[in-house]
Amino acid sequence: MQRKVLVTGAAGFIGAFLVKRLLEATDDDIVGLDSMNSYYDPGIKQARLDMLVDADAQGRFAFVKGDIADAALVERLFAENGFDVVVNLAAQAGVRYSIENPRAYVESNLVGFFNILEACRHHPIGHLVYASSSSVYGGNEKVPFSEEDKVDSPVSLYAATKKSNELMANAYSKLYSIPATGLRFFTVYGPMGRPDMAYFDFTRKLLRGESIKIFNMGDCKRDFTYVDDIVEGVARVMANPPAVRTGKDGLPLAAHRVYNIGNSNPESLLDFVDTLQRVLVEESVLPEGFDFEAHKELVPMQPGDVAVTYADTSALERDTGFVPSTPLEDGLRAFAKWYKGYYG
Repeated sequence: MQRKVLVTGAAGFIGAFLVKRLLEATDDDIVGLDSMNSYYDPGIKQARLDMLVDADAQGRFAFVKGDIADAALVERLFAENGFDVVVNLAAQAGVRYSIENPRAYVESNLVGFFNILEACRHHPIGHLVYASSSSVYGGNEKVPFSEEDKVDSPVSLYAATKKSNELMANAYSKLYSIPATGLRFFTVYGPMGRPDMAYFDFTRKLLRGESIKIFNMGDCKRDFTYVDDIVEGVARVMANPPAVRTGKDGLPLAAHRVYNIGNSNPESLLDFVDTLQRVLVEESVLPEGFDFEAHKELVPMQPGDVAVTYADTSALERDTGFVPSTPLEDGLRAFAKWYKGYYG
């Protein structure tokens, strides 16, 4: 069935690959919204849009440059298009940057998401899918992280805004019968990724001959999830909205749920760095015989960070039949090949 879909953050890492998949595998008409801000190199965002132009053989993708914090723009887009599905991926990302520039997170992640919810309220849709984050689990010590775990102790403002999104979506879902699904993404990586992510930043620094800092003295684990796995999970969730039901009091229940999307295979940062350096050499991004040991620096944990992320994805598998499974080496190799081609 052909749908009218809004994807916010369409020039972002996950957003662009989601739009590409929808163009290639569905008949959806897609409106993409993105502010194209300079949080990181806008050239990469433009390259992602160029990728979408190449994939849009039938003219089903329309791009709008704008910010979800602009309430009038969001209202106009909803009024003019009559969306069936909305995927809100626009957000100010990054844990460390939230310590330096907290206002950006309030504007995008709270005010912007409120504008999306208000538009869904006034222009009813079939399903709102939105990005949450594994950061909501904070310093939880029980692993793997389950959607049923208590998540009331965020360790960064970024995490607090993402938890707030889940609460806001739940309230709007109950009050206005909006089917909504939040997705807690776990450390997304791959080609055309965000330059502030560790694998990208490490590569850039090694090429400059600089040292890379490995936090918590290397005693960290991350559930690295390849971007194609994330996109497959999002696409399957889009087609599977929660049902709107009525409670015993005669009022609608919240048609809201949350899923983890992660690889369920946490890697130690030291093993991750070893794999990254090997594929960078094998793909000729770095020269043979590069002295990695001379460029590693073990440092203490930084504010806002956590020691372990580890996703329990049994709920996602139960409801969609999908389990992320791309091996870390395969994903890092795809990144290395892209990096060489993009930067030469």
